[in-house]
Parts: sequence; C-alpha cells; structure tokens
Amino acid sequence: MNERIDRLREKTYLLTTAPGVYQMKDKTGHIIYIGKAKNLRNRVSSYFAKTPNHTPKVAKMVENVYDYDFIVTKSEYEALVLECSMIKQHSPKYNILLKDDKGYSYIRISPPPYSRITAELQKPSSGELLGPYTSSFVTKQAAAEANRVFMLPTCKKVFPRDIGKGRPCLNYQIKRCMGVCTGKISEEEYSDIIKEAVDYIKNGSEASVERLTVQMNEAAERLEFEQAAKLRDRISAISRAADCQNIIAEKLPDTDAVAIARNNGEACAAVIMYRGGRLFDRAEYFLGEDDTESAMLEDFVTQYYSGGREIPRNIVLGAEIQDIEDVERLLRERSGRAVDVMQPRRGRFMRLAEIAKANAEEYLSIRVGRTAAEISALETLAKMLGLKKTPLYIESYDISNLGSADMVAGMIVFENGRPCKKMYKRFSIKENLVQNDLACMQEVLRRRFNHYLDPEETDEGFKRLPDLILLDGGRNQLAAVNEVLWEMDIDVPVFGMVKDNNHRTRAITADGGEISISETKAAFMLVTRIQDEVHRFAITYQRKKHRRSSFELGITSIKGIGEKRALKLLTAFKTTEALKKATPEEIAQAAGISQNAAKEVYDFVQNSL
Repeated sequence: MNERIDRLREKTYLLTTAPGVYQMKDKTGHIIYIGKAKNLRNRVSSYFAKTPNHTPKVAKMVENVYDYDFIVTKSEYEALVLECSMIKQHSPKYNILLKDDKGYSYIRISPPPYSRITAELQKPSSGELLGPYTSSFVTKQAAAEANRVFMLPTCKKVFPRDIGKGRPCLNYQIKRCMGVCTGKISEEEYSDIIKEAVDYIKNGSEASVERLTVQMNEAAERLEFEQAAKLRDRISAISRAADCQNIIAEKLPDTDAVAIARNNGEACAAVIMYRGGRLFDRAEYFLGEDDTESAMLEDFVTQYYSGGREIPRNIVLGAEIQDIEDVERLLRERSGRAVDVMQPRRGRFMRLAEIAKANAEEYLSIRVGRTAAEISALETLAKMLGLKKTPLYIESYDISNLGSADMVAGMIVFENGRPCKKMYKRFSIKENLVQNDLACMQEVLRRRFNHYLDPEETDEGFKRLPDLILLDGGRNQLAAVNEVLWEMDIDVPVFGMVKDNNHRTRAITADGGEISISETKAAFMLVTRIQDEVHRFAITYQRKKHRRSSFELGITSIKGIGEKRALKLLTAFKTTEALKKATPEEIAQAAGISQNAAKEVYDFVQNSL
C-alpha cells in the first residue's frame, strides 16, 4: 500500500480539468510513467481512487508513485504529441518500451555471371540487396520461394567452372532446378530468369504473371513455341505457389495490420506488412506487463511509427482505440501524406486484422505456455460479453441437492483458460432448510464475498476478485446473484450458462436476454468445459456428503455410538475409505469405545461402505 496515497489524492482534487500530460515519479524523482488525458483531474484521480480496479501493471505502478507533475496543453492532440515525445525522451519504466533489438535480414543477388538468390542475416558487402526485412523467416521464405518457382540452382557448384562436370543433382531430376550444370542454359538466358525472379520478389506474383503472360503470347506469335512453353511453365509454377501460399492478392494499397494479444500478465503486438499487394514482412514485440487492449494498442502504434519506420497508406487495427482521429492526424504529419487508420468490422481489412491477431496469439502462446486457442477463447468471450478486459480469472457456481437434504454448492476457478483446482471451494448450505436454488445461490455468493471483504481473511482463493462470474442457471439465478452483489458493492460481471433439453451448453444469459455462443467455437468450448466442470465438482461433493450423512445415520444405531462419537470417528480417519481400512483396535482408540462396540462398528463399515 502506498503511504503517500492520501497526500496524492488531496493534490489531485486541485487539478485542472483541461487536457494535458502527467508524469508519475518515484522517491528518487525518476519518471516511471507518462500518460495523456482529456481531463487531467479525472484521469489522475482514477489512479488514487479509494476503491480502485487497476490492472496488475497499473497497481504496481501506483504503489511506487511518490509524486507527479503535469503539463497542460491546449488540445487533446497536443497532449498526444507531447506524450509521444516525452516517452521517447525519458523511456519510463511502466510505459510500453519498444526496444528494437531485432537484427535485419536481406535478400542477396550475387554478382554475375550465374547469380544466386540467398537470404542473409547480416548485410553483405557485395551483390544486389533487397531489404532490410525485420523477419528472418519472411526473408528465407521469399528467397526459397523465388528459387523454387524459377527453378534456380541452390547447390554448391560454381558456374561456369562446373558446367558439364559430373551428373546433374537430384533437384534437376525432380524438376526443382533448371540444370545449369548440363550446359543447356546460356548465360544470357539465365540472366533474364534472374531478373524475372527479382521482379517477382519486389512486385509480387500478380505483376509477374501479367508480364510473363505478355512475353508468352509474343513468343507464340513469333512461332517460338519452345520459349512460349517455358514461359507457360513458369506462369504455372507462380500460380501454384500463389494457391498454396496465398500470395496473389486482390489489389491492396500498402497496408500494415496491427493487433495485440494478452494473457497471464503478458502482451504481444504483431505487425503484418503488405506491400505491392502481397505479404512483405512481419514483426512481433512483447510489451511486458498487461494493460487494457485499447490503451496498449494506441501506445504501441504511436511509438512504433515514431522510430523512423515506414508509415504505409493504411493501418488496420485489431481493436478499437479511443483517440483514433488524433493518432491518424499524428501519423499523417509524420509521413507528410494521407494515412488512414482503420478499425474494420467486416471485409478484406477485417481479414487482415484477424491474421495479425492470430500471429500475436501464436507468439504469445509460446511465451506464456498457453495454446493460441485458449488465448483466443478468452478474448473472444470478452468481446461477446462486452467485458472491459479479458477474463483471465473466472469463477463459476452450481447448486446440487437431493430434495431438501444434503444441499451443497461448488465454486470452481478457471485461470488463463484452464482449471485452477487449488482455488476450488465447497459450500454446505446452512441458512436454507428447504430446497430453493435461488436462495441457496444468494447464500453462497454472500458468504464467498464476505470472505473477500474480511480484512483478516488469508485464503488466497477468497481474497482475489474474479474478472467474471458464470452461474449454472438462467435469468432467475442471474437476477438473484446481481441483487447480492449490488447490496455488497461488489463490481464483477455476472452471466448465466444455459443448457438445452439434452443438458448441453446452449447460450449465455445476460440482463438483456441470451447471447448465442455456438457460432464461436473457441468460446463455446471454453464455456461448455466450465459448465461441465462446475456441475461435476458440485455433484461429486453432494454425493460424498450424502454418503457421509447416510453413514452417520446408520452408525448411530449401534449401541454406545452417538452423533458425537460418529463425528469423532470421521474426524479421526478423515474419509470413509480410511475408516474402512482401520482395525477394530484403531477404531476403539479413536472413538474411545469398548472393543465389542468397535467390532460392531468395524462390521458395519465393512458391509455398508
């Protein structure tokens, strides 16, 4: 807890409501965070609120704030420009820091004669260079694709020295190489093919197909059918590569697609670059501690394009950001031309954003040890339910009973898309003596959050506030629980899970009706798994309790065994399985009864359990 919080709160009361930039500082006076605000008082006061709902990153930052400064600006746009400039100048600890420690890769075309096309991790000193590229994978892929499509040699032979020496290699036999070593390809013809391959890398397959088609038709008109056939085969190879790798695209202006994936306190930004209508390059950046997706995406975009990087005609975002007009204006001024920043909901640009999102999820899944499907399921669920943040910590509840006997409830926890069994809780219904699922659910939620509000509570499972609560039930259960949370001033989103007549998950219940989840496979599978798990956990506890109560009722019929001694036995042996393994002597000692009574208990246990 920050001891300066009251002092900071008092200072904030006097802040202006004008736009500006604020600088959070630690005890040494170092700037640890820089932010912008449309309304300085509202924004800064949110950090020091009495009942904060911070992300882990913000909470950690607030703990280290000793004081803050601010600069008032005339407009929100001026605040954005100033924020970018100051972040670049000071590199605060809790801002997104894009440490561009990536190496650059190049495609090299070696000097003639008989040039080779290769991918290089370092800048070569000779030959024609294409690049630089930030992704070594894309560089290798492009070079390999050009060599394959144009059947260029990739062996270790040196030409023209090795022409006519030895047999052609396997690549020639399987038609992966044109066979320069056979002597059938002239130096001039080879040079022309290299030029075509370089043009293919630079301008994409669509342009290459168009140009080669013209050349093929001209060769056919001149009755040069052998040359026309070679060009036809080259066009066919390019088209096959395009079908496999989706590199022939509809006409697309230069575009970057940017998206962020978040999980387990980590975040990854992916940038997919399209130039000349084809995939040109990609880059991924890990952003450290988590924040809201909107805030992280805006910060990333403004900083990413501040480092002298090329700003394309279109920038497609994978999520909505708050100040898109100001960001667009900033990028236009930096590039000196028109730039469109888009948040598409459909069409081809939406597909590009989805590709960027998928890339970010895949890289993040490796980082945090989760599958991309699990990360996608949580983010999809958040969007479907309109949540402010991804529900990394989900609690789910179910009531189980046999009439009015042995009524219980189960609470399970899913953390980062997987069960967290150490946080599971069991509840025996105490306040309701007759079957009433609504009243039982209210009792359970009230008891659970009384633990949360208790300052002396030490149980980790009770002291953590969930990001989302899912109830096994419909609108009635939802309304009953919302009433309890409202009374206790607990701000957690609550939804119900509805089953069909075959007891399969059908939809999510919200205040305004039902939300269908069957169309989104990842979210549907996650919710189904949660509903099945909470039902299993609750009914297992109910059956166990029923067996125990039946056992207690039966054992008390033995002479000399009352409720206290029955309870003493169960307390001593913990489980009925352990009691079944106990000897009469151990039973007599644990319950403080005679050997004869212990023998009767032993016989009862062996026959009834």
